[in-house]
Amino acid sequence: MAVEYNMLPRHKILCIDMKSFYASCSAVMQGLDPLQCHLAVVGNLSQPGSIVLAASPRMKKDFGIKTGSRLFEIPNDKRIKLVEARMSLYLRISTEIIRLLHRYVPKEAIHVYSVDESFIKVDGTSALWGDARTVAEKIKDDLLREFQLTCSIGIGPNMLMSKLALDLEAKKNGIIEWTYEDVPDKLWPVTPLREMWGIGRRVEKTLNNMGIFSVGQLAQSDLNLLEKKFGVMGNQLYHHAWGVDLSELGAPIMEGQISFGKSQILLRDYEKKEEIMTVILEMCEEVARRARESRKAGRTVSLGIGYSEKEFSGGFLRSYTMEEPTNTTMDIYRVCCKLFETHYTGKIVRQISITLAKITDDQHMQLDLFKPNKVREKELGYVVDQIRRRHGATSLLRAISYTEGGTTRRRAALVGGHKA
Repeated sequence: MAVEYNMLPRHKILCIDMKSFYASCSAVMQGLDPLQCHLAVVGNLSQPGSIVLAASPRMKKDFGIKTGSRLFEIPNDKRIKLVEARMSLYLRISTEIIRLLHRYVPKEAIHVYSVDESFIKVDGTSALWGDARTVAEKIKDDLLREFQLTCSIGIGPNMLMSKLALDLEAKKNGIIEWTYEDVPDKLWPVTPLREMWGIGRRVEKTLNNMGIFSVGQLAQSDLNLLEKKFGVMGNQLYHHAWGVDLSELGAPIMEGQISFGKSQILLRDYEKKEEIMTVILEMCEEVARRARESRKAGRTVSLGIGYSEKEFSGGFLRSYTMEEPTNTTMDIYRVCCKLFETHYTGKIVRQISITLAKITDDQHMQLDLFKPNKVREKELGYVVDQIRRRHGATSLLRAISYTEGGTTRRRAALVGGHKA
């Protein structure tokens, strides 16, 4: 099966990515050149195990320190500048960058993908600004002149192609445009599969087990077989391998909410079981809130526990599927308790993740004679959400959040999980 590109829309969409955004912003604020300095942005300078959130290009090249490295891994070198994250500052700068993009297109033509990455559609602006590449060069010059920040820009006929052009080529070469005609030569040779946006390690492993190791092999695979294995996602994988994406600007590139989850690396090692259960309950509350916010419910609860480095890491990830979908905090918590009791080995815990999957619309509820408060518990969740939306996330908390093991109050003061 081949795709007829002449039937597909050919937009002019730019995917703009700010280079080492957090590190570059911090470098400029320090009066340093973002491309020449050795700078790392760290979550908390007082914790040796704190994660590096961003590193300048020279820091990556000369010292091998990158996002995800730990503070204790950074060598003691006088050339290196260490700064703590300032998330509120980064968000303000990001907002001003979006304001700059408004000079070229209306707000309806801008989709903010993340704090440092945005899509803009420049269809019909050639009479004002020139072709797509000219617009990209103007935006890049504006960002350098006004913010002293550099960027990479991918240009494509749809959101997916512009993102692929950015990730696979523009991040090395500045500004790159891909067309449908480039797919066989530029996209199909890509391997390993996780190098392509939208394919994670789990999906890659499954595809590898099917004998698919490159994007070209994925494009030539049996569509029916992919749909049987992955469902709707199989159809998306196949067409994405051909560079096809019919989503509108502002819609997610990968459509469909398949789960609601929360994961956190704890601020310290947790040894006491009651403190671990405190965090699990707080996280169940957040997962349930996210599901209710979308008017969804789920049947499968997954609990992941990561052990401390003192235990030489390790951990477990286990799931349980209920008979009925739920978005009630205590239903999710009870399942997590069973999973924890069954698989926990008493080791020191440093990371916890909880996921609610097998999602359905929250429209119906099966009544149960043995659970007379079932309806009230469900309605209570929506009422609590409404109070928190109106008065703040910490306006109504469970008593456990005020204990030593609680993390909600401290994390509420953070922006993006880090100091504001």
